[in-house]
Amino acid sequence: MKKSLSCILISSVIALSACGNKSTTPLATSPLIAPGAPGSASHWSYSGKTGIGTSYEQYTQGQYQDSGSTGNISKVWFSLAQGILTETMFGLIHEAQIQEAQFYVKGDNFLHQEKTDTLSHIDYLHKDAQGRPLSLAYKIVNRDKEGRYEIEKHIFTDPDTNSLMMKVTFRALADNLTPYLYINPHMANTGPGDKAWQEGNTWFAADGKTHLAVRTNASIVNSTVGFEGTSDGLNELTTSGKLNNHYTSTGETSGNIAITLQLPTLKKGETGEWQFVLGFGNSKEESLAASTQTLNTGAQKVLANFNGEGDAIGWEDYLASLPALETLSKESTDNGKLLYASALVLKAQEDKTYAGGVIASLSNPWGDSASADKSQTGYKAVWPRDFYQVTMAMLALGDRVTPKVAFEYLEHVQTSDKTPGYSGTPGWFLQKTHVDGQVEWVGVQLDQTAMPIMLGWRLWKEGVLSDAEMLNWYNRMLKPAANFLTDGGTVTIDWLKNVTVTPPKNIQERWEEQPGYSPSSTAAIIAGLVAASDIAQLANDDASAKRYLAAADRYSANLEKNLYTTNGMLNKAPSDGNYYLRASGNDNPNDHGLLEERNGQANVNESEVIDGGFLELVRYGVRSPLNKEIQNTLPEMDDTALPDAVRVKYEFSAAGKTEKVPGWRRYGKDGYGEDTIAGRGYNATGKSLPEGRGRVWPIFSGERGHYELAKATANGKLTAEELSKLRNTYVTAMEVFANEGLMIPEQVWDSVGSNETYNYTAGEGTNSATPLAWSHAEYVKLLRSYADKKVWDLNASTSARYVNNNKGTQQ
Repeated sequence: MKKSLSCILISSVIALSACGNKSTTPLATSPLIAPGAPGSASHWSYSGKTGIGTSYEQYTQGQYQDSGSTGNISKVWFSLAQGILTETMFGLIHEAQIQEAQFYVKGDNFLHQEKTDTLSHIDYLHKDAQGRPLSLAYKIVNRDKEGRYEIEKHIFTDPDTNSLMMKVTFRALADNLTPYLYINPHMANTGPGDKAWQEGNTWFAADGKTHLAVRTNASIVNSTVGFEGTSDGLNELTTSGKLNNHYTSTGETSGNIAITLQLPTLKKGETGEWQFVLGFGNSKEESLAASTQTLNTGAQKVLANFNGEGDAIGWEDYLASLPALETLSKESTDNGKLLYASALVLKAQEDKTYAGGVIASLSNPWGDSASADKSQTGYKAVWPRDFYQVTMAMLALGDRVTPKVAFEYLEHVQTSDKTPGYSGTPGWFLQKTHVDGQVEWVGVQLDQTAMPIMLGWRLWKEGVLSDAEMLNWYNRMLKPAANFLTDGGTVTIDWLKNVTVTPPKNIQERWEEQPGYSPSSTAAIIAGLVAASDIAQLANDDASAKRYLAAADRYSANLEKNLYTTNGMLNKAPSDGNYYLRASGNDNPNDHGLLEERNGQANVNESEVIDGGFLELVRYGVRSPLNKEIQNTLPEMDDTALPDAVRVKYEFSAAGKTEKVPGWRRYGKDGYGEDTIAGRGYNATGKSLPEGRGRVWPIFSGERGHYELAKATANGKLTAEELSKLRNTYVTAMEVFANEGLMIPEQVWDSVGSNETYNYTAGEGTNSATPLAWSHAEYVKLLRSYADKKVWDLNASTSARYVNNNKGTQQ
């Protein structure tokens, strides 16, 4: 076929891919500078992601390194929401470079925005015969609500360089349709500091040294670069229906910039097929080389490499390394689809510069109303608590490599004389950090200091860490942590000025809000100290072993004295005001003290707030599931007759099932979520509102599912029938809460208050953070617990001491 024929209609397809990789945009002899700097205010994207992705890379001696055996390490991550490409990261995992990329479609008498004017569906490109995803490559199909066009996009990264491939098929089902690709860079993790320009058939954006190069095999009819909201071309499309100005540079003034590429106009029945590549680098040359390499390789080959087909190393190889997948799939109620997705999602949220640096979520909470003026991590950061959940889930899958690398990473986020700006007692683990260890939040949360000990102990018991390795890490990292849990100390860093910490009393509990005592923190502290005692005995450090156990025993003995009220404001029979508090500011749980104001919630009596944290006492082996205080707290937790402000439990319909599935909020009077006035995002008004409302979190269906397993086992009633009932309740609940892309949210809509902003359906993930790594981890661990018929997180030494030996109250 002659080249001159490839750009005309052949079999009703515009074969633009054969048009020589060139732009038909007229080239200016000197740049035409876009006016309107700095453009509109910048923000991030909708946080309810339906997909995330990155390439799978192999370790070299526990690190990610470019080498002849593993090739180059691709450090690009992407996210998808509302049918479009959203935050895309390059460099460190939190360093976003793209806010979003989507199509605008101009037709007769309309201009459509892809994310708002189409019906979107998402699926995985690479699946097995059971429909289980085998890689994080996606197919998105967006259809016009009136049936005039369809946009199909295949999105994945190139494992051999720093780029993202988006293969697009545009099907015209009506005449005179012109697509425009609109890209809004947010280089260097901010919106207002960018510049953009065109050089030939490549469009660039940059902020400092960080560069983006956009290349395509499509024939670009026209293009412009400009400032969002002023000279980006959208105003022209809206008013005149075409791009009137062809700006080739935003000049020396930086701002919130955009790149708009006009594709050929299609007639009814025609199809456009194009490949777009976003290449990244620390110079213009690096980004151009990355985008050129991927475009020349082509979508088909890049996808095969991404998947790990043939000799290529990709996601198939990671899944093949997980021996528990098939066994755990049998415990699911969706044939393992969500399990496979969870395995991929958990591994994908690890940084590739700081190996083992596992983040909480590849999202910014309520990002569409969150300013991007300053660099921020959102949930793309390290919390040792979330970190523990993820690494324990990966271990449950049979991954014995990542959890070890992750455990060794934790040294980066432990306080010492090397921690910038810190003075005081060393050993506790920082609240929130960047993956490179940069300090972000500094609240002392003692469960986050206990969990690294618990993780190390478990890796040792599973044979992942040898005795020699365990001894090294005991002296190097875990002993200082255990000493802090035993003795406490003084802390000076950021807003904490010479503050004394006296365990088990916290600066903040697991929800990062309240000081004092909490059941969940105390459970982790006790389990961490018992684990530390075991390791100390291995080290022949008998004195420390005894001290750790003595502290754990003391904390256990005082647990109910500090946290179990006998005159609470919630009076659900049969407990009638007897239950564990969510938190107590002092050692008197009956004084009806006020909790500190958080998330707009003021004058809250501690005895009207309950959460599921007391179930952690059972999970880690501190209390029996038959313990009377545990049993007495369940009726208040499950009371659906309570006013919505303090009510915790809600129920949701599940497709194809007559019985509803349960979900729980974090706690009563939780203000971290959409407001009840208009359903706006948590940060939409710039401040916390009294009407703010935390919604249902899927992790609590998993936590309750673990408890019910422990209870049935303790009662001697764990029959096959009972296990099936638990599976169809708690496993199904977590699967119901996952979205179409198999991402499990942080929060789902509970149908309380106004819903006018986002129009959620009941049980749908909100705009807080999806996927939440902790949610996926809890799901995986629930399947493992049901497969093993015992709680995966149970610390055997702790249980032996406080349950089997009756050191914890049993009746």
